Amino acid sequence: MSEGGRFKNLRVYWLAFVSYWGIVLFGYDTGIAGGVVSQPYFQSHFGLINADGTPNKSKTTEVSSNVVSVLQAGAFFGALGSAPISNWIGRKWTLVGFTIVFAVGAILTTVAGGSRGIGYIYGGRVISGLGIGGISAVAPAYVSECSPKNVRGRITGLFQIMVAIGVMISYFINFGVGLNMPGSPNVWRIPFGFQLVPAGTMAIGLLFVKESPRWLASKGRTVEAIENLAYLRKESVDSPDVRHEMAEIEGAIREEREARKGLGVKEAFFGKGNFVRFVIAFVIFLLQQWSGQNSVGYYAPQIFTSIGYSGTTNSLLASGIYGIVKVIATALFVFFFVETLGRKISLFISALGMGVTFFIIGAILKTHPVVTPAVGQAAPPPSPSSKGMAAMLYIYVCFYSMGWGPLPWVYVSDIFPTRTRHYGLAVASGSQWLWNFVVSKVTPTLEADLGYKLFMMFAAINIGAMATFSLLLPETKGRSLEEMDIIFGSVAAESRQAFIAKEERALDHELNETTSERSIENKV
Repeated sequence: MSEGGRFKNLRVYWLAFVSYWGIVLFGYDTGIAGGVVSQPYFQSHFGLINADGTPNKSKTTEVSSNVVSVLQAGAFFGALGSAPISNWIGRKWTLVGFTIVFAVGAILTTVAGGSRGIGYIYGGRVISGLGIGGISAVAPAYVSECSPKNVRGRITGLFQIMVAIGVMISYFINFGVGLNMPGSPNVWRIPFGFQLVPAGTMAIGLLFVKESPRWLASKGRTVEAIENLAYLRKESVDSPDVRHEMAEIEGAIREEREARKGLGVKEAFFGKGNFVRFVIAFVIFLLQQWSGQNSVGYYAPQIFTSIGYSGTTNSLLASGIYGIVKVIATALFVFFFVETLGRKISLFISALGMGVTFFIIGAILKTHPVVTPAVGQAAPPPSPSSKGMAAMLYIYVCFYSMGWGPLPWVYVSDIFPTRTRHYGLAVASGSQWLWNFVVSKVTPTLEADLGYKLFMMFAAINIGAMATFSLLLPETKGRSLEEMDIIFGSVAAESRQAFIAKEERALDHELNETTSERSIENKV
């Protein structure tokens, strides 16, 4: 066993842990809004209460939808804008920049209230969205480029664990604040202010990690690239494994440059074997957003109320348990199954399981409609049918977490070559935020208008579209990033091997020259 033994990839895990603090923000920010807006003090402070003291349902729905969706609008543009920036200044410093942008937005949402109206929350959420959008596009590319192929799926899959942790923290902070200080501006100041903790942790942590070796190699900074690669693998720079991986990286970059000589951005998108990858990146996130998970995730308190968990405490507690189930299920899948089951079969089983559980929830809700308590009447304990539907939601999120939660990020981080990875992840992340925006904007209305049919609609999408799409994807488990060009038909396997052999000879020659120069210096 080489240096570092079983902890050989510790530095890569550390890099992923630091980079993915921004992804905790992604989850936290998406989970926080529904709970904040459902707090009675927030509703009365920002004028969402009728003259008779009852919540104004249409105003509350509109504000809830706006607070969620302006974040995604900002994130959509942040994701698309991140590609040229990360290509220009590198993955690491792009992440630092977007983290600072996010923090500015977090401060604005925290200071809202009093003379500073809800406009501060909207403005802060847009700016935070720009930051999160950029982070969500760059972080998976950065982590994927630094990870060895045998554990890349597991390390990239940490993304979804961090999202789930962020969502869970948001539910419990809302629950705690609503329980202990329900009559003060803290019902939004503490949840929004807490965002600065993961943002600060990430900004400081990023100062102590290395730049992506693949990005450095693509800029011709080969010496730095091989030093960073050796550091991340806990090997010496002249280790055969490091030199072979470096030869593979250099061979792929050089072959791509020669094939694309004189061709621009258009070729990056429409070149041989490239366009299908961009289509997959766009469609996989379109389907993920319409799986129903985001509707449950954003509006968990409202969804649990709609299936019979009435009263703020009941619905927020049920949401918190949902968050815990999601974290545990995602962690179990990412650490134990992502590299054994493979991408394709996991996505297929996940889609089928989600569809079946949603059909069951829809059927129970149809046959056992929820009775809403009258105004001023204490919330009754959840009925057996409500408990059954909540259990199905918990089983649903287990299926989501073993496929369609973590794997779209793993898959799109896998499939792009170095030259177009930043564009590919920007398109994927842009698609994710675009459909995220659409789904979050329409969910409160769909939930109010469709009732049980909402769950039937999501079930049909899960089985009809997502399960079918899963079977059409090529498997990428255990393949190096450079092998993806062969899988997608950009290059022939023989041609790629010839380039790798050529690069290995060049690197060996370079190493021999360096060694002989050192020995001459020592003799002198």
